[in-house]
Amino acid sequence: MTDTGASPTGPGAVVRAWLEANELEFEETAEGVFTFALPGEKKLQTPVRVDLGPHSLGVHAFVCRRPDEEFERVYRWLLERNMKMYAVAFGIDHHGDIYLDARLPLSSVTTDDLDRLFGSVLSYADSSFNTILELGFESSIRKEWAWRIERGESTANLDAFRGWLEADPSPTE
Repeated sequence: MTDTGASPTGPGAVVRAWLEANELEFEETAEGVFTFALPGEKKLQTPVRVDLGPHSLGVHAFVCRRPDEEFERVYRWLLERNMKMYAVAFGIDHHGDIYLDARLPLSSVTTDDLDRLFGSVLSYADSSFNTILELGFESSIRKEWAWRIERGESTANLDAFRGWLEADPSPTE
């Protein structure tokens, strides 16, 4: 049986060392199960769970809740992105929430491979986040924009969408 967590040199030790070296706060909720957040720019935090099983390391990273609208358009865009991605793929859970998922054989659990893997998770979650919001939450974003403009509130956290929001000043009802 492969040691997944307790060995001082096994995959669990490599994951712990990687998290500590990258100064990420983490919790080991069970032997071989780690939870932490990767800091981003567009998506401020990407929650990640790592599961060390008998044969592989699984990564599950939450990207966005189920889109409010245009599900097919969002999911098609994600599937098209999957064709161009390294090491991880978009998927959805039974609620329709969007995740990035990956599997590595335990023999590939090295600090270099974790750098590449978690770098991919962070890059794809961050670079895809605003597009997912634009495609799947346009009506909500337009309503929030109109509400803030009407009340003179800050629109700073909506700046990423300013171009198309200002191009069509009438919010969708």
